[in-house]
Amino acid sequence: MILLDSYNKIIESTLRDAFESEQPETINVTAADFDGVTYTIVTPDKTRPNEIVVSMHMGCYPELQRYGADDMLRKEYDSLLHSVGSGGDSSADVVLKIDSKALPEDKESVVKKVAHLKRNALAAPFERAFNAQIAGESSELMTVNYRDEEIFFVQAQADRVTVIFSTTFKDETDRIFGKVFLQEFVDARRQPSIQNAPQVLYSPREPPLELRGVAGLRDSENIAYVTFVLFPRHFATEELRRDAISRIQMFRDYLHYHIKCSKAYMHSRMRARVDSFLKVLNRAKPEKPDDQKEKKTASGRTFKMR
Repeated sequence: MILLDSYNKIIESTLRDAFESEQPETINVTAADFDGVTYTIVTPDKTRPNEIVVSMHMGCYPELQRYGADDMLRKEYDSLLHSVGSGGDSSADVVLKIDSKALPEDKESVVKKVAHLKRNALAAPFERAFNAQIAGESSELMTVNYRDEEIFFVQAQADRVTVIFSTTFKDETDRIFGKVFLQEFVDARRQPSIQNAPQVLYSPREPPLELRGVAGLRDSENIAYVTFVLFPRHFATEELRRDAISRIQMFRDYLHYHIKCSKAYMHSRMRARVDSFLKVLNRAKPEKPDDQKEKKTASGRTFKMR
């Protein structure tokens, strides 16, 4: 199956083209990402096209700020970070300023770093949970309303970090596909080859034990809960930690992407089967008897035998 990238392709291609261009040009690009995140990439001063501003609006950023998102971005972007947390429905939550004439030799690293802006902001609660678990402490239940009607929860415990996604299936067919898909996540871990993978628990409609008593949870047949249990071996090194955060963030998008791909595949198979049935029916049509067949002369006139 395809694994979705954790960075934004439009930001990547736009900045790469800008950095590689010998003659900088003005930029005005608006892009959307998963989870309702929007970006703008502009050169505010047309007389200085080398100065590029990348801004991001994320609905859940005020919640991420409580878990250290501002400090996370300051550490990651350093001098590139212009402002954070301006808030508002239309204003940007994070703003980066880049001077294409003052880039390091490895320009590609800057491109990748900026393209991972949303990923790095969402990493804050995971980093806090991992640090707490490594210190042998428990953390609060961190709640992030990252989509309309959908939430993920992160909590560190003495021996593990638990991540819970609530996902909503607005279509009845999606709900059936999602149930089969998520149950396969649970069953696949029983295979000996992937025993070291994180434990996955699936709970349709009813919240898992970790969420009992949490206010504001909706009770509906269209809601399902998926729990990932990460043990210290899953984030023991810096590389493992980055990979774990990047992949688990994309779980919801990965799930719905493959549900849509499965539906498209089923529809294509059904269309192919209908076409084959129509061919069979066409071949099964009986031929008319000779006295009912139309016959034509050399000039194209039609006549009937009497």
